[in-house]
Amino acid sequence: MNTTVIHSLSEFQEKNRRNNRFFLLIYKAGSEQSDIAHANIAEAASGLTDIEIYTADVNQVRDIHPEYSISSVPALLEFENRSFKNVIKGAHSPGFYQGLFENAVFIAKAEKEGKPVRRVTVYSTPTCSWCTTLKSYLRKNGIRYTDIDVSRNEEAAQEMVNRSGQQGVPQTLIDGEMVIGFDKSKINRLLEIEG
Repeated sequence: MNTTVIHSLSEFQEKNRRNNRFFLLIYKAGSEQSDIAHANIAEAASGLTDIEIYTADVNQVRDIHPEYSISSVPALLEFENRSFKNVIKGAHSPGFYQGLFENAVFIAKAEKEGKPVRRVTVYSTPTCSWCTTLKSYLRKNGIRYTDIDVSRNEEAAQEMVNRSGQQGVPQTLIDGEMVIGFDKSKINRLLEIEG
């Protein structure tokens, strides 16, 4: 899959009347961070199908970023059920973006098949051993999750603290309920994992 260049807000809205899940990268060509984000998203999107990824360069498109209150770029906007859901600011690795896109594809397929979709977000840091244990446990049980490195994302770190009142990691948001640490019994109950 390649990304699709968008030239205006009306074009963006028209293209997405038939899509439930999609992403939009708002960036500024020629800016180092934007160019990195653009290249890494293009790399992450190659080989993926079943998900639309759009790009809009603020040098050429001036009506999209005000619509979504985006004041800094690069910013990757995530849409679900045709509604703006989330913004991921800054440039991230191709692996980060690939995980994000693959999770969206997984959720879309599960919804089409009528399977319940769990919304699982893990707040972690690269040096946290319990974070690694938790993520391994989720993968072992076939649970898809979004991993947010709070050491690199101040906004997400603040969101995590606002939800739980705690700064320590790991923290896991499961269908709107926060789990502090690797509380295996609570995770099992919320995700209906046996054992």
